[in-house]
Order: sequence, then C-alpha cells, then structure tokens
Amino acid sequence: HFSIKEELEPHTLVGSLNKHFAPPYQLLTEEYLWMNKSTGNFYITEKKMDREHLCSEETKDDECIILQSVIVGPSRELEQFSVIIEDINDNAPYFENSKICLDISEDVPAGTSLMLDDQARDRDSGPNEQLKYELKGSGGVFSLKVEEEGPLIKLIVQKALDRETQDLYQMQLVATDCGVQPLSVSVPIFVTVTDVNDNCPSFSPNSPLSATISGDSKKDTVVTQVVAADPDLGPNAAIVYSLSPKVSERAKKLLILSSHSGHIRLTQDLEIDSSEELVLKVLASGLHCPPAETQVTVSLLPKATQGLTIKIGFIAKHYNQTVVIPESQPPTPLAVLELEGDSSFKDSSLAIEGDVPFFLSPQSGKYLLSTSKPLDYEMKSEYHISVVVKGSSSERSVIAPPQREIRVMVEDVNDNAPHFSQTDYQLEVEENNEPAVILLQVSATDADSGLNGRVTYRLDKHTSAIFKVDSVTGQLSALVPLDREQKSVHKLTVFARDSGVPPLESQASVIIRVLDRNDNAPAFSTPHFIFFIPENAPPFAQVGLIEVEDPDEGENGKIELQIVQGNTSFVVDSIQRMLHTTTNLDREMTDRHELYLAVSDNGRPVALTSSARVTIFIEDINDNNPKVILPSSNYSCLVVSPGTPVGTNVTKVYAIDEDSGVNSEITYSVVAPKSVWQNTPFQVDSKSGNITLRQELLQENMGMHNLFIVVRDNGKPTPLYTTVWINLLVNKSTD
Repeated sequence: HFSIKEELEPHTLVGSLNKHFAPPYQLLTEEYLWMNKSTGNFYITEKKMDREHLCSEETKDDECIILQSVIVGPSRELEQFSVIIEDINDNAPYFENSKICLDISEDVPAGTSLMLDDQARDRDSGPNEQLKYELKGSGGVFSLKVEEEGPLIKLIVQKALDRETQDLYQMQLVATDCGVQPLSVSVPIFVTVTDVNDNCPSFSPNSPLSATISGDSKKDTVVTQVVAADPDLGPNAAIVYSLSPKVSERAKKLLILSSHSGHIRLTQDLEIDSSEELVLKVLASGLHCPPAETQVTVSLLPKATQGLTIKIGFIAKHYNQTVVIPESQPPTPLAVLELEGDSSFKDSSLAIEGDVPFFLSPQSGKYLLSTSKPLDYEMKSEYHISVVVKGSSSERSVIAPPQREIRVMVEDVNDNAPHFSQTDYQLEVEENNEPAVILLQVSATDADSGLNGRVTYRLDKHTSAIFKVDSVTGQLSALVPLDREQKSVHKLTVFARDSGVPPLESQASVIIRVLDRNDNAPAFSTPHFIFFIPENAPPFAQVGLIEVEDPDEGENGKIELQIVQGNTSFVVDSIQRMLHTTTNLDREMTDRHELYLAVSDNGRPVALTSSARVTIFIEDINDNNPKVILPSSNYSCLVVSPGTPVGTNVTKVYAIDEDSGVNSEITYSVVAPKSVWQNTPFQVDSKSGNITLRQELLQENMGMHNLFIVVRDNGKPTPLYTTVWINLLVNKSTD
C-alpha cells in the first residue's frame, strides 16, 4: 500500500517497488501514474489526481483507493498494489441556494428558534469536510445554534421583534471548513417579520375637529372626513368608524357616518334659517381593541349668509378636482380662486390654513394659488390645502365661514440617482476559487418611486469578462478560478442605474485581493547548471548562483535548497542561493563533480518540490612539478663503447606532469657552460628527452661525461621543473 496526497505536481515521486520485487517493472495502465522500468519508482503523470473526481460522493468518508496492476521480475509475474489518495482542502464549502428566506411573527418570545434547512456542503473529506457556522450582521437580534446531531442549524431570536419598527432583517450565514487553511462561503439570510394585531387605531392629528356647511346644502353632501390609522397590516389594520350612542338625535337625523371611509354626509336637503352646531363623538374601532374617540363640531350656517362661496378655476393639470404637479418644479401657479357672495361680505378675504408650501396672491379681486417652492415627492407626495374665508360681515357675525379643500398630488420625476450603501467594497478571495461562486453582494437604493426607483446593476465595460454581476440582486461572482500569479488585485467599477427617463446612475468601486495558495512548485531557471572553478579556490569560495523562483507569496513562495546527491565538497546557501566549496579542490584527483539539487517551498498543506542537475568542472593550475620516470633514480651511470655509431639513442629521460594543457607540456635541456656542452659528444632532444650520440667518439672523449638535465613544464605564470644527473662513461670495457 502507498499513500499520497491529491493534486500533487506531475513527476512527484509516489513510491517504489524495488524493495518488494526484482526488476524489470511494467505498469499496465499509466493514466495517473508512470513507472521507471529499471528502478521500480513510480511518479505522478501530467494528469493530476483529484480525490473528489476519483472517488464518488457516497464513499468520501472511506479511503479513496486506486488499484494498480504491474508486471515484475524476469518471470514477468502479475502483481497488484494500491494507492490511497489522501484528501487536501482544495474545495470550499457551498450552499445549494443563493439565499435563505424566513418568515417569523413579531410576537414570538426571545429564545424562539427557526430551523435552517439549507446547510452547506463540502466535497472534501475528514476535517476538510467538517463545517463550522457563524452568523454575521444580525445586530444582536438573532444568534446561531448548531446541534451536532444532524447537524441541525437553528436561528435563535435574542430580542423582542416589532414589525412596525423593522419588518426585514438581513444577515450572513458563514460556513467554514476545518482544514489547515480553512475555506469559507456565505449566504444571505432574509428574515421577514410578519404582523400580529398588537396595535390599536388612533385618530390622526390631521383629522378635522370642526366643519362648516351651508344651511341650504343638498343631500349626500360631504361635510368632512375623520381619519384614524392602525400601524398593523391587512385585517389587523382594519378600522370601523361609528357614532357614539351619546350623539343627539338631531345630529343622527341630519348626518350619517361611513363606517369604512370616515366620511360624514348629509342625510337630507337642508333648509336652515338660523345658525346651529351639531357635536359628533366619533369612534374608531379595531379588531380586539378599545375604540379611539374624537369629537367633531359641525356648524350649520343660516341661508341668509349662504351667498358666500369659494369658486375654483384650475390652471395646472388636474383630474377629479385634484391637482397633479411634477416634483422639483419652480414656484408654479395651480388655480385661480374667487370669493363670491352678497355685499355684506365685502371685507372678507381668502387665506390658507396651516404650514404648507403654497400661497395665495390677490390679483384683481381674485386669488392666484401657487407653490411657494419646488415640491419633493420623496419628502411628501400629497397635500391637502385648506382655503378659508377671513374677515366679518357688516350685517351679522359669521359663525363659521365656508372653506374649500384642494388636493395636490406630487408626481415623481427621476431626480434621484441610485445610492450605494457603501461606495468602496474590499474583499479577499483565495485563488483557485470555485467558478461562479458569489464573492459579494453590492446594494443600492433609489429614493424615487416606480420605474424611477427600480435599480439594476452592471459592470464597467472595460471590466474583465471573468467577472459578472447579477443585474437584479447585485451579486458579484467570478466565472473562472482566480490566479494570483496572473493578477493579485482586481479593481472593478459597479454601476447602479435606475429605469427612469432619462436614467440616472451612480458607481461604487470593488477591490478584490486574490490570496495565494500553494499552487506553484519552485522552478529552476535551467534543469542543468554548469559551473567552472579553479582548483586553487579556497574553502567556502563561490561556485555559482542557483537561479530558482517560486511565483507564490509568503510561506508558499519561501524556498529551501539542498544537495540531495553528490560530493560533500560543496554546500548550497538557501538564502543567497549560492553554491560554495567546503574544502580544497584538486583537479588531479577529480576533474569534475556531479551534484543533484532539490528545492522545496514551505507551502501548506503540501510543500512542492523540483530538482536540477549541477556539473562543476575543476580548472587546472600549474601546481605539479614534472616527475621523472626514467631513469628511476636521480643519479644514473651508463657505459658507452667507443665504437658506438653516431645518432645512436644512448639512453632516455622520461617525465610526466599531472597538470593539464600547457601546464603539462614538458621540455628537456642540459645545463652546463657553453664550452663544456659544445665538447660533449652527446645531445638531448628537448621534446622527447632522448639522449643520442651526435659525433664519433675519439680518444679524447674517453672518460666520464656528466649531463645535468633540467625537466621543465610550460605552466603559467611560473614554469615548474625537476633535475636529473645522467653520467655517461666512454670506455673500451663495460666492466
């Protein structure tokens, strides 16, 4: 059995069969492994082993084993061995859904739990598959509880909820695996708070407390409208209006209250000659609520004072007696108002009640109603202008002067660009991420309404095609795995655009920093380094620079060099990446050295390695003297007969030099005074060292001839030499 981690680089050594079987070796299939037929070592092929691909999801908790068949030995026996593929943390967790949506009633007590069915998954195994969960952005309103059995993930309510204060909570559920270098993923959780009937109706401050109506008004004329509100939703907010039983019979006879709208109308035509006041106590009831009360005083004016009316002529766009004006317009005329009546009201005038952005300007006995400033739809979309009569009659007192209400609707225009919740987003993403995984979600809102407030997202047109933003949700994703070695920082611009005419848009910047993973093995600049160094180099001399790079960063790119095979006369410095000698070198002993270097990084979970060959040639220096081989002693004596012919090779001096090149080239010469050397019948060949008879021996040549021969090399800068004596006796007898 052999074990190996998944995703190792091609040509990584897995193991060897040489301790188990004799060579040769032949692997039957070489899809993921290849084998050296001589050594039995087997390595990763160019096709990396992915544990999650090789073994199914159902068996990921068991060992992932691939079975290999091999023919071994001279007899070619068929054997099998298994390779266990160990998991590394190369897969981030993932959620199947892009978001989690939950509903919860606002009246649940603190401690209530909500089950989260959408749990994260991880394709790895062991600790790399085990997940931890964390809740972010809940503001302390919710917490997370994870029960080991299952596991079960629960969202716990920590604080009391109030839909009328906040009806939607958004937070992030983060799942992180337990790998050495943990990977994580997040999914947004949207919690919608549903309504319960925890509020009762109350009358609006704008609900009228009094109203005036002409004494000759017709049946079904609207006298006024009471307004109550309930902040709950749907049926919980339903309001029923009614009159108190204490209301007078006279009021009940003349007036009727709509239980749904709050309108107070006449039940009959009026024929009143004197002033009269009717007091109504109005109740607003809600489901399971005590009724709210308000009092409305209705003043009936006698017919004698009914000649006074307010006539309205609209100028601006209107429908159903309602003026419609676009927002942001400069002060604009809306209508012309005229006060009509008998001469007794000549001192009367029109005025606007309340603080509203409108004013009346008298013009030739009439009044021009205009806006006093540009209106803002986002501040207020509807106004009710109450125009009343001011002044007194010369003949009688007006109990309650007539009034007219003009409704003004502000029409939204696209005057607000979308607004990002933050204009700068920064995040860190580990390289080799899963494609299409959501990196983050940008968010922009638009204060306008309808299409003017509908926001869509897009990326700048110059943005790399590897990124995509969802036009509706603003979720940003990378379509392909990011590679830090290609680009470590990505700067994106996201635009939020509304659907108004013309459309408005704003932008936010997104900076994505790609974090390093150990996905690059250190690489030598060449698979074979060749260096030259003189043999007289001292110990710790520099031999050469080992060029090696790892494009990863941090510990993943920190490398360590070592000599894995070769002579101990050398050492490599991992910091300076320099090869040094450790001892004196002698070319005559070894003229070259072969080393094998290995480099590994400090990456996790698996360190990656590479190897290279180094050849060091030792350059020769002239550090060896010539060595005389013949004669064997430094003092030699030979007898030469007088009858020896001229040119005879009498003897030979032979020397060698252990140096190389010109340092080993040898010349021979005789050292003697010129007068002595010229009278000697012998000569030495400078190249071969042969000593020959150069002239016929005469009687005067009888006796001993002493030759002092220098053997010299041609080395630089200083030649080295050795000497030898050759003694030649010319004698008739050899005794």
